[in-house]
Amino acid sequence: MATEHDALTTPEILAGLDHWQTLPRVQQPTWPDDDALDAALRELSATPPLVFAGEADDLRKRLAAAQQGEAFVLQGGDCAESFADATADRIRAKIMTILQMAVVLTYGASLPVVKMGRMAGQYAKPRSADTEVRDGVELPTFRGDAVNGFEFTAEARVPDPQRLLQAYHVSASTLNLIRAFCSGGFADLRHVHRWNQGFMQNKAYKRYEKIAQEIDGAIRFMSAAGVDFEALKTVDMYSSHEALLLDYERALTRIDSRTGQPYICSAHFVWIGERTRQVDGAHVDLLSRVRNPIGVKLGPTATADDALQLAEKLNPRGEAGRLTFITRMGADKIRDLLPPILEGVKSEGIPVTWVCDPMHGNTIKSTSGYKTRRFTTVLDEVRGFFEAHNQVGTVPGGLHVELTGDDVTECLGGSEEIDDIGLARRYETLVDPRLNHQQSLEMAFAVAEMLHL
Repeated sequence: MATEHDALTTPEILAGLDHWQTLPRVQQPTWPDDDALDAALRELSATPPLVFAGEADDLRKRLAAAQQGEAFVLQGGDCAESFADATADRIRAKIMTILQMAVVLTYGASLPVVKMGRMAGQYAKPRSADTEVRDGVELPTFRGDAVNGFEFTAEARVPDPQRLLQAYHVSASTLNLIRAFCSGGFADLRHVHRWNQGFMQNKAYKRYEKIAQEIDGAIRFMSAAGVDFEALKTVDMYSSHEALLLDYERALTRIDSRTGQPYICSAHFVWIGERTRQVDGAHVDLLSRVRNPIGVKLGPTATADDALQLAEKLNPRGEAGRLTFITRMGADKIRDLLPPILEGVKSEGIPVTWVCDPMHGNTIKSTSGYKTRRFTTVLDEVRGFFEAHNQVGTVPGGLHVELTGDDVTECLGGSEEIDDIGLARRYETLVDPRLNHQQSLEMAFAVAEMLHL
């Protein structure tokens, strides 16, 4: 398909990529040293790409299939990754969790699952305020490891451009491990199924036994029928993160040698957040000019008109798989707010992949003071998402979940019945609460029941 860039020369494309610098921009760090920032960005601009344009193109095709109801998207990972947690064990645990969820969802949906890790780049977060106060001391807010340190000290909270380079290098090593795990036999369907059988040994998950037995029967049938399990030893897993730090994303934008088109090469899929989706703002402008598949978060203030304007700006040619809307309305609002947006987009015939983020609209403060989410509320938003699409006649294309492969205690409830007191046992997140390994798998089985109806 022809693109809006086809008639432009490379210098014209490069000039357009910098137009965002003339526009209003929000949620950007206040870097204290412009020379140090420029030096870091020059170094980033000379680095090899973290992902390749052809991989992003492949993902766009798979997202187009999800848009048509021919695939289902699972996007999962940390709220905010940390450099310290980018270890082989923790990366493997997250991959393992996503693969386990994907097997269950594949069965529930009877569709291939497009696997995206919210990994290898989620090192920056938007914040509600530029500073925070503790015991009368005011310091810059923590904006993620790519910007400043989590420790509440004046030295740690100063934005440091060298952290952008560290984010690049940690992302590269993380992607290297992801590729190794997904191609070296770790992702073998039979292994993943055995992991899920271990999950089912816990009596708390007895309600999902029927689905687990059906999956087991399906795999046994495939084996008896002579299915080539060698072909099922590898999987494709794509990387994704919020394209929040515009300087970083622009420095990692490359012109594809095959097509002469620009791609953000920090991840296969990047999204614009609820706080940065201003249609005339810098984030939307930059992402409108690259060829990656892109997403936009739509929260409870979003309207059908907002969605239509964003679609016109970000996907004016109506390319399938190009644009994903990730809804995050809140369980108590989604059944009222989402249908009119779906109707508006559907009535214009705009191609969109719809994905549910059931996490961000359901954050509460526990009695003991922890920022948390209730598992039952998270699941209720997923149900509302499916109900809204069923009501309008549109396709529910996937899930976007903040999760970890570790046994943390950050979200209330689940069959493990984590209570307010239990949150203190292993509350480790740097920003927002995540589903732990068991809660993530429980969600997959619960959603599989919704899909299997």
